[in-house]
Amino acid sequence: MRIWGSGKRYRSRLLAYCMAFCTVFVTIAMVTYPKDAFDSAIMGLNLWWNVVFPALLPFFILSEILMGLGVVHFIGVLLEPLMRPIFNVPGVGAFAMSMGLASGYPMDAVITCKFRKNQLCSAVEAERLLSFTNTADPLFMVGAVAVGMFGMPELGATIALAHYISSFFVGIIFRFHGRDRDNYTQEGPVVRGNIIIRAFRALYNARQEDKRSPGQLLGDAVKSSMNTILLIGGFIIVFSVFIRIMTIVGITDILTAMFAAMLGVIGYSASLAPALVSGLLEIDLGTLAASQAVAPLDQKVVIVSAIIAWSGLSVHGQVASIVIESGIRMIPYMVGRLLHAVLAAGITVLLLGPGEQFTKLLVLPVSMNIAQSNTWSLWLTRIEQTTYQIGILLSIMIALSIAVHLCREIYGYVKR
Repeated sequence: MRIWGSGKRYRSRLLAYCMAFCTVFVTIAMVTYPKDAFDSAIMGLNLWWNVVFPALLPFFILSEILMGLGVVHFIGVLLEPLMRPIFNVPGVGAFAMSMGLASGYPMDAVITCKFRKNQLCSAVEAERLLSFTNTADPLFMVGAVAVGMFGMPELGATIALAHYISSFFVGIIFRFHGRDRDNYTQEGPVVRGNIIIRAFRALYNARQEDKRSPGQLLGDAVKSSMNTILLIGGFIIVFSVFIRIMTIVGITDILTAMFAAMLGVIGYSASLAPALVSGLLEIDLGTLAASQAVAPLDQKVVIVSAIIAWSGLSVHGQVASIVIESGIRMIPYMVGRLLHAVLAAGITVLLLGPGEQFTKLLVLPVSMNIAQSNTWSLWLTRIEQTTYQIGILLSIMIALSIAVHLCREIYGYVKR
């Protein structure tokens, strides 16, 4: 026990020294290369203001209001029969999953953190939920990557399918995560009765417990959402500067050589190594570099799928800033992202090979040309498509959950 404690103190001390050294190093580099730091900060600010801010803020506010009104509790009761057996998370996880699938990073992290603070899930359930629901949105994969970067809309179905199928598998694998810390037991009392009545009762009880007036609820939702969106903006700017500093001092060259050796082992072009380095840090830069690499198309698409699933340390930093105060650990999340990247790459290989005919049937229509659209029209289109996708996802999941509940009720009645 004494040895373990000593080792723990040693690791803590080593981590403190490393963090201090890295911070001093980045600060000196910013002073040495002020123009590069300034330009990269402006680039990160433009990305946040033109894309992230208008795309995510309405949904942050919406999720806060839905929780205050008890709608999330209503959905949680309806979807408990579906989410618990498959992913071992409470029914409210379906709301986080649908919002994350449709709205992209880091929407699910915000919602999961709210669940944890409101005691709608345990810490280990939040870790399971975060491991597979923090996904990229379809508009980014189809519009920005397939159309904007590759100029091939037909690749959108392949990339999106690989991303979501692999995310589903990650959720199934992570249902076994933290079983020793799990408070939920399958042997607990089974709640019977009309599931729809129980859902409305949960909505009413949650609204009674909240007790905020509609005006106060809206004001609190706006204030909380603005704090979150500003936090995300700060991380985007910091990582934009950090990536530029790493490029200037030559750290990215070392990482490129390492990734080139790894790619050579699996028979992939070494020209994709810079894309992996960029994708390790930031998703947009990584996917763009992969699409422009001099390599076979199938290899570029596989690397892009892995980068999107990994999501980049910039997104990881945003997620950490959001969830760390709620007691959710980041190690399971990062393990889930790594597993997601490997599975997404493997499924992409299958979809480009044996499953190619299947993906051709699911080519998604692109309703707009992103290159010719201004920020306002892109924002409106994103809001419209995301709202529609969330509604469709929740409707399908609620129908499936009610069907599962009815089957259980019939089986229990016949058994009695």
